[in-house]
Amino acid sequence: MGIVYLLALLVSLGCLLLVDRRFRLFFWRDTRSAVIVTLIGLAFFLLWDAAGISLGIFLRGDSPLATGILLAPELPIEEPVFLVFLVVCTMVLYTGAARVLEHRRREEAS
Repeated sequence: MGIVYLLALLVSLGCLLLVDRRFRLFFWRDTRSAVIVTLIGLAFFLLWDAAGISLGIFLRGDSPLATGILLAPELPIEEPVFLVFLVVCTMVLYTGAARVLEHRRREEAS
């Protein structure tokens, strides 16, 4: 039972990547840029987490759904997976919204 949260994150990320692939929004539009953006976003949020952990603001909660594996004090293995999901989700939503708005502009112009 202790791997449910990690599996849910991975399945959700996989589904998000399928949507990305179907509409060529982020990774399937420009893989190199997508990898760079994802890594920068992950690094930013991991630094944010490290600052919060060092200040005692972020604490790991005990959950029977989590693995309990820590990468660092108060930093569970699920956290970087969640952060990658967060970055990819944000970019898929952003690029999808930009595409919809561009499509509407073109329809209105014609």
